[in-house]
Amino acid sequence: MPLTTLTLLFVSFLLADICVRLWLASRQIRHVARHRDQVPPEFAPRIGLASHQRAADYTVARVRLGMLERVYDAVLLVALTLLGGLQAIDLLVAQVTSHDLLRQLLLLGGVALLLGVLGLPFTLWRQFRLEARFGFNRMTPGLFAADLAKGLLVALVLGTPLAAAILWLMAEAGSLWWVWAWGLWTAFNLLLLFIFPTFIAPLFNKFTPLSDPELASRIKQLAQRCGFALNGLFVMDGSRRSAHGNAYFTGFGKSRRIVFFDTLLARLNPDEIEAVLAHELGHFAKRHIVKRIALSFGAALLFFAVLGWLAQQPWFYEGLGVLPRLDGRNDAMALVLFFLAIPVFTFMVTPLASWYSRRDEFEADRYAATQSSPDRLVSALVKLYDDNAATLTPDPVHSAFYDSHPPAAVRIRHLTQGT
Repeated sequence: MPLTTLTLLFVSFLLADICVRLWLASRQIRHVARHRDQVPPEFAPRIGLASHQRAADYTVARVRLGMLERVYDAVLLVALTLLGGLQAIDLLVAQVTSHDLLRQLLLLGGVALLLGVLGLPFTLWRQFRLEARFGFNRMTPGLFAADLAKGLLVALVLGTPLAAAILWLMAEAGSLWWVWAWGLWTAFNLLLLFIFPTFIAPLFNKFTPLSDPELASRIKQLAQRCGFALNGLFVMDGSRRSAHGNAYFTGFGKSRRIVFFDTLLARLNPDEIEAVLAHELGHFAKRHIVKRIALSFGAALLFFAVLGWLAQQPWFYEGLGVLPRLDGRNDAMALVLFFLAIPVFTFMVTPLASWYSRRDEFEADRYAATQSSPDRLVSALVKLYDDNAATLTPDPVHSAFYDSHPPAAVRIRHLTQGT
């Protein structure tokens, strides 16, 4: 396959991606290790040195695994594209069936399955070695296999009709197929938001109504003050899989519900639980969720428009290691190539997205401070940092690039100083 301008750009951006990621990871490892043996003064009264060191070691271990995984993913990406992997898969699928739509669905499914299988070693290592080493893993191999099977089934049931519909639109809806495909994609994702709490999530976890009447009453009063129409308070058996704790709200309209991890309820007192929930409801009150959904749909429209143009360009396929088929449509291959390549070209947008997310977190914290108490939220956050082994001393550059939440010290300072 001859080198093209797209090939050179793809390789250049991929190398830049790898170099920046490895440089940031190295900074994080050095910075966390350098501060491993001293708890920051603002946390010293409530977090011991042993816990601080555990968090540092956990952070370093995760970053090192992430470095290996990124290099592995880059090699896999090059193998699938420039070294002819996708071309070989396409030829193999064509020998299975001559039906054009079925061939393209098999290509999409085959690539997705291959990527899942090839990424499985890192998933297994992360779950059963790294998380277990630091006392977080509670998942058994049987439960892992069951989750994997259920996830595959859900993806097959929901993803196949969506993929078939988009492929049909690409073939039959003319040059503006991407507008219709975007509309379908948007409707599909909105449907998921409605059905996830009541139909999909219960396939993986058990949800039981919150049994503490006093806590339930406080939460309902908080939700009422925040204008949050509530359809239920539930406890999720997160402890079956992990010792990490969290709380969230999910659903829209009449399907809204608040969900607590059982691990969170076991660790925080009622005042702290209320403060954490006030932060989560702050995202609702400030319309962060709606804004993020709107942004994601806007970005999807842009991506579909770009894909609509690229799918008609022979150099798009050739530049990424594929010869377009002359005896059938290349729509599925265009989808695969686009979604494999687009992260390489959009990686540098990461710090902007991270900054936007941190801004929302600060705003939700300020809202929580008005609905509960800054001291209660600080107390809850410190416990969660401790329990989840979150580093208190991240590298500032790494944090600015990646972190969706503010660094612990900065976040606490904002709350205590009211900024």
